[in-house]
Amino acid sequence: MARLRQCAIYGKGGIGKSTTTQNLVAAIAEAGKNVMIVGCDP
Repeated sequence: MARLRQCAIYGKGGIGKSTTTQNLVAAIAEAGKNVMIVGCDP
């Protein structure tokens, strides 16, 4: 079974967290890996 890796992106509003997340996920998916995004914004 493949090892699970987690990455957290956080910070104050308006600093590009969503953009960074989408770009990171796209790059990982292009590399052939499975990706799941979980949003924890209240």
